[in-house]
Amino acid sequence: MLTDQQTETIKATAPALQACGEELARDMYARMFRNNPEVKPYFNPAHQQSGRQQRALASAVCAYAQYVDNPAALSDAVELIANKHVSLGILPEHYPIVGKNLLASIEHVMGDAATPQVLDAWAAAYAQLADIFIKREHSLYDAKQQRYGWTGFKPFVVTRREPVSDNIVSLYLEPEDGQPLAAHKPGQYVAIHTSLPNGGTALRNYSLSNVPGTPYYRISVKREEAASAGAPAGVFSHYAHDELAVGDRVRLSPPCGEFTLSPVTQPGHPLVLLAGGVGITPLLSMLHAALEEQPARPVILIQAVREERLRPFVEELGALATTHPSFTLHVRYSDAAPRTTPDGAQVSQGVIDNTLLDELLGDQAGEYYFCGPPAMLSHVCQVLDTRGVAAGDMHYEFFGPADSLEAA
Repeated sequence: MLTDQQTETIKATAPALQACGEELARDMYARMFRNNPEVKPYFNPAHQQSGRQQRALASAVCAYAQYVDNPAALSDAVELIANKHVSLGILPEHYPIVGKNLLASIEHVMGDAATPQVLDAWAAAYAQLADIFIKREHSLYDAKQQRYGWTGFKPFVVTRREPVSDNIVSLYLEPEDGQPLAAHKPGQYVAIHTSLPNGGTALRNYSLSNVPGTPYYRISVKREEAASAGAPAGVFSHYAHDELAVGDRVRLSPPCGEFTLSPVTQPGHPLVLLAGGVGITPLLSMLHAALEEQPARPVILIQAVREERLRPFVEELGALATTHPSFTLHVRYSDAAPRTTPDGAQVSQGVIDNTLLDELLGDQAGEYYFCGPPAMLSHVCQVLDTRGVAAGDMHYEFFGPADSLEAA
């Protein structure tokens, strides 16, 4: 528990740290990777080189400082980050490593202003936060063991590869020991850990796109190209597309994540799934589950893609649309109109807007789930706000760079 004096010190020094937040984060990561290289595999190198990880840490430090006397206000963010930590195998012994290097970096960037009183307050604040995460992650590890039968990483074998668009490949993964898999919650993700041909390792999170309860897990990997000259391309995504073969062995964490299909509270409200690009992956698992569990409930999927060749799961979605009368599939192309209308789908061009939602929903209320890039999320939130959609009726997850606590 922080003293009143320590709390006042944290709040008083937070603006100075916020002003140099990215410098603090860059120094901390460089220092930690130099002093403790054993933790480097837990961090995505592309996010490091792009600055995303540094911006996320800076935002997290500032957010925590704001609520240091009321950490319960950060419970949603703690839940999200704790799930991510459990998927990656973060353990209690990793927290002192981060804390030691973070304190050293605070002292470095603050210079003479980093008095013993200031450093003592930030050490106490970090210890408080670490304790919150350690306790929550301990309970999550216990829950994973009970539900799925393992924690950490379990060996799986690639049993099938399936291109589902020009830039996305699905990998079917079955446990090497042949044991049955407990059904994941639709919307959850796993961490995949594998060795690379260059001698390095990759540790990445991917949503499960398969039907819950199948004897395999399916991840669907988009080939990530460099965003600009000199920027890193997706190391694992290129390996998954070009080299990872049937029969190869990888390791998976148990399914994690809180972006899941909630129990139905308003059966008369249509379920509306809004997918941007590869954001279809967790929503596809939700779609399968919803159609199986409540076949009479109206379900609408708006699949937003740039152009026809980049649209994933054409055949799978078409089959669902033609066999489930309650399911409406609408494909929204932003860049180029399609040459054909796929089976079972409505097609239009543009962005997700009120005109489209009016066409599909009329004046009905809906329960909304979104997964896609942050810019699209911002736009969709604005559209739904004009429709009077309550915050509790909008569930979302995003991917890609976003400077927020949720990206930490």
